[in-house]
Amino acid sequence: RDNPLNPDWRQGMSPSRRLIRTRTMDQPEVHEAIAEMRRVADAYEDRVMIGEAYLPIDQLMAYYGVDLTGFHLPFNFHLLSTPWHPVAVAALIDAYEAALPPGGWPNWVLGNHDRARLASRLGSEQARVAAMLLLTLRGTPTIYQGEEIGMTDVPISPEQVQDPWEKNVPGLGLGRDPARTPMQWDATAHAGFTTGEPWLPVGADRHTINVAAQARDPWSILSLYRALIRLRCAEPALSVGAYTPVAADETALLYERRHGDRHLLIALNMSGASQALSNFHSGRVLVSTCLDRPDEQVRGALDLRPNEGCIILIE
Repeated sequence: RDNPLNPDWRQGMSPSRRLIRTRTMDQPEVHEAIAEMRRVADAYEDRVMIGEAYLPIDQLMAYYGVDLTGFHLPFNFHLLSTPWHPVAVAALIDAYEAALPPGGWPNWVLGNHDRARLASRLGSEQARVAAMLLLTLRGTPTIYQGEEIGMTDVPISPEQVQDPWEKNVPGLGLGRDPARTPMQWDATAHAGFTTGEPWLPVGADRHTINVAAQARDPWSILSLYRALIRLRCAEPALSVGAYTPVAADETALLYERRHGDRHLLIALNMSGASQALSNFHSGRVLVSTCLDRPDEQVRGALDLRPNEGCIILIE
């Protein structure tokens, strides 16, 4: 049957919003199809099923399936639309963790090909804090290509447009091409992506924002991602440990990850001002987003610099 008209739709809005898609999205019978796909996937040893579903948290949980017979990971896109504020992010984490079915494994997404790039949305400094959030939350992190080197949106002229949305309804700001430009591997003409003409233009910042340059820079955002991934692989508290909220206010978000006798505190300054945190047990900084506090001892207090996050081993 036809979808009903959206009474709130106005000229200038996306044409896809003219209808309320109650009859073409999130239909009950889709779960039977997913369960059948899962039975096929389960016949293989090395497999994972990920579902792309932009849904409220309560509806999203249904995609794990009855007794976890659906997707292993229904994509959790909620960080993309949640305000970048400690209280809002903490509330999202709590709501998502509370909604998971027994045995359901979480996942987190900070960027994808439908939204402005992370560094364009949050700025280059908070992009580093966001990297620490993504790689220290409980669950499977998803990194969109280019996030690990801090790529930003690339301006696209009308004659360069490839996205069908922008071609079909130009001028509404629906084009997603700025976030879909080629991965910047090096400083050559097409950033090492191709020897031919790329389908979208390469960013003008390719001379500095590229993998080759950042791999040589021990303080680059790529070096930060690598340090966080190394720590995540080495620390069961981060890869499989429990998540416990600690505090969230106007500037900072704090939470713990624990596994066995390993106890980590993650402190994220989501503001541009210094933050003095007190009442700490003694500990040792494992990673700072600035990558300049190797094994720094913490006793009773921690001064977080603007836009800094720290992972602290509580001793």
